[in-house]
Amino acid sequence: MNLNLLFIGDIVGKGGRNAVKNCAANLRQKHTCSFCIANAENIAGGAGMTAKCLQDICPSPADVITSGDHVWDQKGFDLEIMSLDRVLRPANVSSLQPGNGYGVFRNPACGEVAVINLIGRVFMKNAVNCPFDTADRILKEIPRTVKSIFVDFHAEASSEKAAMAHFLDGRVTAVLGTHTHVQTADAKILPGGTAFITDIGMVGSENSILGRDVKSVLRKFSTGMPCKLNVVDENIRIDAAVISYDPVTGHASEIKSFSIMADL
Repeated sequence: MNLNLLFIGDIVGKGGRNAVKNCAANLRQKHTCSFCIANAENIAGGAGMTAKCLQDICPSPADVITSGDHVWDQKGFDLEIMSLDRVLRPANVSSLQPGNGYGVFRNPACGEVAVINLIGRVFMKNAVNCPFDTADRILKEIPRTVKSIFVDFHAEASSEKAAMAHFLDGRVTAVLGTHTHVQTADAKILPGGTAFITDIGMVGSENSILGRDVKSVLRKFSTGMPCKLNVVDENIRIDAAVISYDPVTGHASEIKSFSIMADL
């Protein structure tokens, strides 16, 4: 019997947080998803995370939270993450950074789900270890009894994301791209049974530029001057994907991406 997992794109600000808080449970029910992963690296004011913001969405309706290059943007989160066992930071950052880059979690429908959080290197400012080497290492550490493995690859370059998906094809259930806030139209199942999409998208304002105020972004691009890019918290769109998979083999059979307006 196949199971369904819901993966929610980058949550931006209070508006995105409220959309997930109020709508994700219904989406889980509609798509019969027994597990939910959400990228929330922009949940606190559009940059970073706080324990207070995360408590609105995890452990319900999201079972696991992933992050990316903005994980430490909020002061004090480096201390808070130590008590948040369902929140991941990228696995290929320095081992001296707090938190975990992957984890194995109980799926109430069947067995366990492993979630790996990685960050890319192409066009990214962060100094990180090779994500490919890190993925190889982690797969050796995950118990062989765990077949359902989902990877959030937070990266800028489409080529790097596609390369990771093919690198892990047949070894993980899905490689799901995040970071660009723009949902791509390439959701597919690779030959080895791994689901892939270059980018899930975001939970942010439909009337914005990547969740930010249009006028502010235009001012920054047209003048080249520093400018505060305020988050837009109205007219929220939810980008996500549902992955159908066999928990016995860990292979995916279908991935469906969708983008809907939040009913708040």
